[in-house]
Parts: sequence; structure tokens; C-alpha cells
Amino acid sequence: MSDATAAGPTAARPGLLGRAVVRLVVGVSVLYTLLPVLWLVLAASKDRDALFGSDLLALRDFSFVQNVRDLFAMDGGLYGRWYVNSLVYAVLGAALGALISVACGYAFDKYRFRHKEKLFGLVLAAVMVPQTVLALPLYLMASETGVVNTFWAVFVPVLFNPFGVYLGRIFSQGYVPGEVLEAARMDGAGELATYFRVALRMLAPGVVTVFLFQLTAIWNNFFLPMVMLSEQDLYPVSLGLYAWNSAATTSPEYYPVVIMGSLLAVVPLIVAFLLLQRFWRSGLTAGSVK
Repeated sequence: MSDATAAGPTAARPGLLGRAVVRLVVGVSVLYTLLPVLWLVLAASKDRDALFGSDLLALRDFSFVQNVRDLFAMDGGLYGRWYVNSLVYAVLGAALGALISVACGYAFDKYRFRHKEKLFGLVLAAVMVPQTVLALPLYLMASETGVVNTFWAVFVPVLFNPFGVYLGRIFSQGYVPGEVLEAARMDGAGELATYFRVALRMLAPGVVTVFLFQLTAIWNNFFLPMVMLSEQDLYPVSLGLYAWNSAATTSPEYYPVVIMGSLLAVVPLIVAFLLLQRFWRSGLTAGSVK
């Protein structure tokens, strides 16, 4: 009895120490994540003089509304055009890309065809290829087809996502039982009807998950638009802010609008994550279990 009593505090200390270390790591990680966001919010609400002053983090002298007005008035309202471009590139591209990726993953999972696993191995290998490596070949292909400096030069390449195809196959394995497909076929449904009326509804969490990944990737895409586009009216937000930031070295009035534009640029991603978080969590859980 005395030995157990003596061992109790000793055994409890490692557990307390482990929890303390975990909380410390989590706290540091949260600070590392939130401090840049806090700086961005405060910097976006200050004028140019306060932006370069020592009282940037002070909770006073706010000019948030004026900075928003300056942002959308700069260069004839060019930021609004960039914002719409990014929404079209990202939302439409992510939606179509998610549907294409999940359909391809479904085909890899449910159908048998020659060299299926070898082709899927090529898809997995494509996941390892950095997108910057593909920018020059894509530019040469776009140049041959005459679509350089057009909407299609940026939009078409983002429709195809090897990682999305991989996720689509995982979700198909986890969500779509083969017995359900056989039952639909026995009822007289064709392959397309079976996919769109039965399988696609079961794959909805997977489609949402791939959509969120694709939305984030396209919204933050920078190198491909920089290679493909030379007309500012076609720029996405990322490339437009880069152009303004480069001009700020000689024209300091661009600095406040660049920071405000950066703050507004993260809003669609936050909104999409909050609205679709439930589907995203359930999708990742099902994929991991399978």
C-alpha cells in the first residue's frame, strides 16, 4: 500500500509534464498562426504614416473605411476586376475540377480496363511534380493554340488535378458500395445514370473536400497567371497585388492598398471553409477510415 502511494505522485508527474509540453506547443503554434493575421488586420486599418510608424499595433487612429475606398478607387477600380477574375478562376475552376477529379477517381475504382494500375501510378507520380515545372510546357502549348493572354490560358490547366483524382478514388472506395451500383444496373439504369443519380450523391462529401483543396490552390495560384497573362484586366488578385507591391517601391501610396487588398483576399477562403466545414470533416474522416 505504501509502495503504491509513493509511486502515485511519481507516475503522475510524467503525465502532467507531457500535457504541459503539449499545451506549450499548441500555444506557440496558435501564436505563430494568429500574430501575422493580427498584424495584417491592424496594418490594413492604418493610414500610410501610421503604417511606417512605431505605433502600428496601437488600437487607435483607424482608417479602415478610407483604406477600402482607396483600394477600390486605385487605378480606376482595378482591384474589383481582379477580385471578380479570381472568383471566376477559383470558384468555377474548383467546381468543375472537383467534378472531373471525382469522376476520374470513380472510374479508377469501379471499372476494369487495361493498365489501370499503371495509369493510376502515373497519376500518383504527377502529384509529385511541382506546378512551377509545368508552367513552361503549359505556356508553349497555350502559345501553339493561340490562347496566351486569355482567360482560357489560366482556367483550363486548373481543371485537372492529380491529387483530386487520388482523393476521388479513395472516396469512391469508402462511400460507394458495389452492391448499390449493381442494384441500379439491375433496375435498368445505364452507366451515366448510375453515376449521376446514385454514385455522385454518395460522393458529395468527397466532391466538397476536393473543391476546397482546389479552391485554395487556384485562389493562391501565382506563377501560372504570371507566365500566361500580360494584360492587367485578366490578372487574379494574387498577381495584381504583386504588381502593386512592385510599384510601391517608387510609389509608396500603393502600400496601404496592397495590405488592405491582402486582407480582403483571404475572405473568400475563410467563408468557403466555414460554410463547407461539416462536409470537409466528414469527407476526410471517411477517406482515412477506408
